[in-house]
Amino acid sequence: MSSDIKEHVVRKLLETEIETTTREVEEYVVRIKRCSKVVKGGRRMSFSAVVVVGDRHGRVGYGLGKANEVADAIRKGGDIARKSLFRVKINNDTISHEVIGKFSASMVLLKPAVAGTGVIAGGSVRSVIKLAGIRNVLAKSLGSNNKWNVVHATIVALRQLRTREESDALRGLNPNP
Repeated sequence: MSSDIKEHVVRKLLETEIETTTREVEEYVVRIKRCSKVVKGGRRMSFSAVVVVGDRHGRVGYGLGKANEVADAIRKGGDIARKSLFRVKINNDTISHEVIGKFSASMVLLKPAVAGTGVIAGGSVRSVIKLAGIRNVLAKSLGSNNKWNVVHATIVALRQLRTREESDALRGLNPNP
């Protein structure tokens, strides 16, 4: 890549980062799970919370928080999710190509859809996609339906997305034929 292109890419990234840091992120609790540990005095309860955050304009993140109280677990999960925010490549309110994300025994298939289709996806996948700002997509969750693994697989799939320009550059093709 030439230095002009690199400078242009860096400038664009900085502009979009400044623009998105001013936006407020929404938080969605996907699952709260209770765990009990038997100790000398009885059972000790603890909780874990899977939290997804996003600004509905192309940024999304996720986190798993654990604590002895539900509110603390949700807060910790939200903090972890905010630290893991990343930009999703959206093309006309949908994704640019079909992609499969795998994590543990869960697998998520995402397909682009025409305008007006909406988000056709199951619970965990739907929450991630909606908070990312994708409005038209077809999704199928395959394998394990463990909510944490499905959210993680969806994030893996979204991280694999590439724009046409990026894929052309990776293959060494001329962007302007």
